Amino acid sequence: MRKQFQDEPFEGPVKTASPLLPVKLTLLQSRYFARPYRPILLFLLIFILIMSSLHYKRAPATDFSIPSAHSGTTRMAICLVGGARRFELTGPTILKHVLNVFPEADLFVHSNLDKNSFKLGLLRLAPRVTEVRIRKPVTIPETKAQRRLLSSSSSPNGIQGLLQYFDLVEGCLDMISAQESRGRFKYDWIVRTRVDGYWTGPLDSSAFKPDSYVVPEGSRFSGLNDRLGIGNRSFSTVALSRLSLLPRLASAGFHDLNSESAFHAQLKVFNISAIELRFPFCTLSDHRYEYPPKWYGVPVASIGSPGPLSGAKCRPCIPSCKGKCMEKLGPRMKNWSGWTEWRNHSLELCDGSRPWQKGWEKIFDEVSGKKAANVRRRVKKMKIEECVKELEGLKRKAEKWIGPDPIEICNLGLVQA
Repeated sequence: MRKQFQDEPFEGPVKTASPLLPVKLTLLQSRYFARPYRPILLFLLIFILIMSSLHYKRAPATDFSIPSAHSGTTRMAICLVGGARRFELTGPTILKHVLNVFPEADLFVHSNLDKNSFKLGLLRLAPRVTEVRIRKPVTIPETKAQRRLLSSSSSPNGIQGLLQYFDLVEGCLDMISAQESRGRFKYDWIVRTRVDGYWTGPLDSSAFKPDSYVVPEGSRFSGLNDRLGIGNRSFSTVALSRLSLLPRLASAGFHDLNSESAFHAQLKVFNISAIELRFPFCTLSDHRYEYPPKWYGVPVASIGSPGPLSGAKCRPCIPSCKGKCMEKLGPRMKNWSGWTEWRNHSLELCDGSRPWQKGWEKIFDEVSGKKAANVRRRVKKMKIEECVKELEGLKRKAEKWIGPDPIEICNLGLVQA
């Protein structure tokens, strides 16, 4: 069951009263202790009471320390969400720069079933796979309150698209909580990112901040970039509760929110500070956007941009704007909109108003290297037998699998040769 947030304030661990008090009172009242010894016993029990009180009254926020991301005692969960449309391109980069960087982390995958789901078989190469959930999408009923709270203008699939995305994200929390209950432990860190993320460098452990929730800079759209999130267990509970917290945001008076502004509002309501950092990844997108982008528009970066791109929309292309062109276009940016850092030649733009250009495969192969190119070619030529073998490998590796049989997933995405 998902936790339903009411109007309670967000608090840390509850202080516990000393369990020794009933024992002390019982001893003092016992008829077996003679009167001459009672002052001595009373002194000893008061001493014990003071010492135990000092132990139990220590503030959790002061004493509690979260192990560093690479500590041998830390427990970390990484959750990937979203559709696998271009996963043959992004998957190898996620394996290399995220999952293999933290090999002891538990991997959770939450994705909607479609014709691209078979590509998730690439994750059989992940160091650890805890749960894979591939679900058949079901329409989520929209309420009047949600229509007032959320705006459909910036979502390609309207409010329903936002609700579907929020549900996928919150599914991470469901899976993680269930694993904690089974193992009787709590994760120290939770990393939530997207299946369509194309990484060009490693996720650095310096991005793990115990006192704040960490997000990429740029792509704010009047809120906070929600394409990656890193936080401790408490902060992540709030950050991942995208769907169940909507009533709380509505009661707080928010309205006309997009995904980014709703995310910002969640953290704000619970007084959680967010830190924006730069990260070496972008979000591969097939959507078309106005070009050249206006100050409120969405830039589509070339995957060959020096970056870091911090989750900006991207694709493989021959840049239409870089160097002096960006020096003219860049100053029009607005920090609250979709722009990422463009100075120092870090950003090169594609013409996002058109489909992916002819010959994009060659561009991708040159930028990504031989190993990634080989994966792309292999997936493109994949047959049913190989597909089933890879997905069966992922299913065996996962501690828990919730989804159709591999043969059904492969049949949905591939045609028998």
